[in-house]
Amino acid sequence: MFGKKNVAALVAEFVGSGVLTLVVIGVQHSTIGVPYFVGVAAALAAAMVVMVFGVASGAVLNPAITIALWTVRHLKTLPAVMYLIVQLLGAWAAYWLFSYHINTDLSSVGGEYSSRVMVAEAVGAAILAFGWAAAVFNRYNVGLKAAVVGLGYALGIVVASSASIGLINPGVALADQAWSIWGSMGWGTYVLGPVLGALLGFNLYAWLFTDEMRLNVVSGRRAAAPAATSASTSRAAVAPKPKATAAKKKTTTRKKTTTKRK
Repeated sequence: MFGKKNVAALVAEFVGSGVLTLVVIGVQHSTIGVPYFVGVAAALAAAMVVMVFGVASGAVLNPAITIALWTVRHLKTLPAVMYLIVQLLGAWAAYWLFSYHINTDLSSVGGEYSSRVMVAEAVGAAILAFGWAAAVFNRYNVGLKAAVVGLGYALGIVVASSASIGLINPGVALADQAWSIWGSMGWGTYVLGPVLGALLGFNLYAWLFTDEMRLNVVSGRRAAAPAATSASTSRAAVAPKPKATAAKKKTTTRKKTTTKRK
């Protein structure tokens, strides 16, 4: 887990999550912090990070998407856990950097549990998850993946902001003081909401819009049936040749016998 590639992937997730978080909370707490501009800023940040770090780690940047990728077996357990840790750490580092910039701490905004907030965050995260699932299962190149993920963030944030702050990312929500790791604030809204939405979006897309063969390829497994079929076909193609050779030998032997008799 501590090889160069693995370390690079963790650093990419840490830095990428920090950049995305810093951009989102920076625009959100500015004079133009309306959902439309927050969504556009998040889209640009996510697209840029995917272009820069997509090859190193996939540029997941979102704990809810990380969990969803794990459920469809695109991420193994240990990398998924490490991704979750560094994503939250990157978001927390962005919070401290932003607090240093503005020279004050952000006030808590999570509040009490609300089903409307949870559903809004879930729907927004599901929109993002659909874009992510399309990029993963259809094997989009880095440029197309960056565009789809960026659009997913923009649309998801705008939709979720109808009833919530519009974050759809537990890491960003942690930095925005929408939930607390050691408290009860926000767990049922800005954590559970995005996680449920991401799980629904990913698994629904996998069930409806992908076939078993593509799922096997994405998860690193190979189906046994096609291999057996191809092996059988190869044997069937090769098998007749010895028979043909044997038939020729018999014919040659008969000709020689006939000639001798003459």
